[in-house]
Amino acid sequence: MNVISTRQLTKRYGRTVALRNLNLEVHAGEVYGLLGPNGAGKTTTLRLLIDVIRPTSGSITLFGEPMSPRLRGRIGYLPGDLVLYDRLTGADYLRFCGAMRSHTDLGEAVRLAKRLDLDLDREAGELSKGNRQKLGIVQAFGHRPDLVVLDEPASGLDPLAQREFHAYLREYVDGGGTVLFSSHVLSEVEQVADRVGILLAGSLVVQDTVASLKANAVRELTFTFAEDVSAASFSGIPGVRDAVQASGTEVRCRVSGAVGELVRAAARFPLVNVTSHEPDLEDIFVHYTEERGDDD
Repeated sequence: MNVISTRQLTKRYGRTVALRNLNLEVHAGEVYGLLGPNGAGKTTTLRLLIDVIRPTSGSITLFGEPMSPRLRGRIGYLPGDLVLYDRLTGADYLRFCGAMRSHTDLGEAVRLAKRLDLDLDREAGELSKGNRQKLGIVQAFGHRPDLVVLDEPASGLDPLAQREFHAYLREYVDGGGTVLFSSHVLSEVEQVADRVGILLAGSLVVQDTVASLKANAVRELTFTFAEDVSAASFSGIPGVRDAVQASGTEVRCRVSGAVGELVRAAARFPLVNVTSHEPDLEDIFVHYTEERGDDD
């Protein structure tokens, strides 16, 4: 089942297209990471999904239903530009948010605050950036929503708080919840996301599992031989993007997909060593960004 489904979702501001024909699917019980550089359309997408702004065209379906105000109570949201009332304590702020949602039970919020080492008795104006972010996270999850939408959730969190937050995310999803979050911190997305979408210039250029993206990504293999071997010997091999002569006896190849044909070709020569640079999410992101730049 898809908790989120969009079809040809488009948002324009005058002549500026912030989001273009977005077809996004987020499955129940998964953590979905939305990646993209600044201005890619991540925040616009999240705001459309929670009905803060309305699309120029296209459709949004949540929990199998067209988007409507009635569904808002099933969603938790952390904005990227979180604004707090400085004179309210954390507990007061959570009660205020709960009243707007007709949810008075603060049990889950208090438990999460303790896990994140957040003092709910302090006024928001006294909190550091990291603790303000913790309070925003707590309010997003505090009413036990079915879907949580988070805009750069780890911003300002120290490593210990990040680790605890990521552990809580997994527990929340294992308990039946669904998470969609945006980030430009690639290591965070790789660590916690089940699937990833990459937005560039308002368009979704790829949507897949992290494992599948890495399996099909461009990787680099360096072959060292006992004698001089020309890089031209590897041109035309399926999957090889380019082959560079690093030295007389060393050839560096960039290859996508299976590497069997390349390795067999290298084995025809007196092969001494092979080293492989396995791609991470940063490599994949840069690859798609460069390809998009080439297309433009």
